[in-house]
Order: sequence, then structure tokens, then C-alpha cells
Amino acid sequence: MFDLSGQVVLLTGGYGHLGQAIAAGLLAHGAHVVALGRDEEKFKSAFPERPATLHFLACDVASTDSVRAAFRRSQELHGLPSVLINNAYYGRGQQPDALSDEDFALSLDGSVGAAYRCLREVLPYLRERGAGKIINVASMYGIVAPDFAAYDEYPQFLNPPHYGAGKAAMIQLTKYFASYLGPENIQVNCVSPGAFPSDKVREKDGFEGELRRRIPLERVGEPQDLAGAFVFLSSAASNFVTGHNLVVDGGWTIR
Repeated sequence: MFDLSGQVVLLTGGYGHLGQAIAAGLLAHGAHVVALGRDEEKFKSAFPERPATLHFLACDVASTDSVRAAFRRSQELHGLPSVLINNAYYGRGQQPDALSDEDFALSLDGSVGAAYRCLREVLPYLRERGAGKIINVASMYGIVAPDFAAYDEYPQFLNPPHYGAGKAAMIQLTKYFASYLGPENIQVNCVSPGAFPSDKVREKDGFEGELRRRIPLERVGEPQDLAGAFVFLSSAASNFVTGHNLVVDGGWTIR
């Protein structure tokens, strides 16, 4: 049911904090994972011991030409993809009431714009295959607003408004294309992670404590906690699931 043997998965942001765990989960179930990103050295550093089923291709998700070329090259090297995971994100600016127009627009593009770009460019390959799965990565902040009290003593970690706005748009983009592509046997789903702080953020134990107090499971997410959601949505186990937003947040958004 969860066997991904022989399945080619395109994973943007495949060597980042959460991308590494997503890739590891998919590889453990037999997938061929093509990690797409701008920096091959970071990829090699993230995966110093790489299985033969893990590959890197240069790709800048901010550029249609780059995405198109990377997908074409992946098909030439590895065959038609079965799954696209839109995990990459870029953004700039943080102060809620002092963002420039340019920073706000760039950051929206870095979530929902980049995802749409990749979704659009992968469709010819999924249509040729006759089936496929697209998984978008949103966030709990696409569902709820931040609890600003958590950031009172740690303003450097404040979540900016364009991040949540872009992730909310990602959830709607998922529903739209799930409906549009359903007749073509292409499923589109979404994963919304909760608090998964990076190692650098976790150096501030007081801030992690603020996060823990807001999570019913009383701990923050570890990267491996996220992997199973992507294995499920990539596999035959989810063949009758589309348009769904799978929230993996330890219960944060239920309160």
C-alpha cells in the first residue's frame, strides 16, 4: 500500500530542514527522489551518503525557464514523474506593518507563485503518464494567525504576514486544481506543518518553550514527524484522497 518502488518523485527544496526528512521517508519506501534546488554543494552536505535512488538537479523555482529545463532533464534521465512535491519557499521582510511592496510581492511568489509555476510545468508529464500526484506544502499559519505573545521576547522569529497569506493561498490553489485535474486522475493535496523549528531556532530554549506551551502534544515537531504524511499522499494508500489539507501540527490549530 505504501510501496513507492520505481516511482519518480520531484521534490523542490529537497535538501532543506524539512526537505531532508521528506526525501528520507520517500527513499525508505523505494522512491526515486529528484531533489531540485539551486545549490548542489548544500545537497551534497545534506546527504553525504546518498543512495543510488537520490538525485540532484539544478532548478530555480523563481524562474519558469529553469523549472521547465529541470523537469525536461529529469524526464530524460529518470523517466516520467509520478509525484511533484512543492516544498521550496523564498521570502524577504518581517516587520508586519513596514513591508515594502517588493518584499510582499516577492514573498507571495515564493510560496504560491513558485508552486503554481511548478504545477503548471509538470502537468504535461503527468498527463502523458495518465496519472499523478501533486503535494503542496502550506503551513498552520495558512489556517490560523500567529499567537503574537509567543514572540514578545523573541521578535527575530516573528512570522510575517505575507508568509501566512501565501500559505493560505496554497491551500486554495490545492483545492482548485484538485477539482480541475480530478477527471484526469491527477490528485492534488496539501500538507500544513505546525511548529517545526530549525536547529538554529531551537538554540533559543525559551522560544521553544513558548511553542511547546501552545501544542497539545507538548513538544515541537521533529523533521521525521513529517515524513509519513508525504509517504501517504505519494502512495497508493491515498488514491481516493484529493483536495485535502493534511495538518501535521501536534494539535496547535485545534485550540
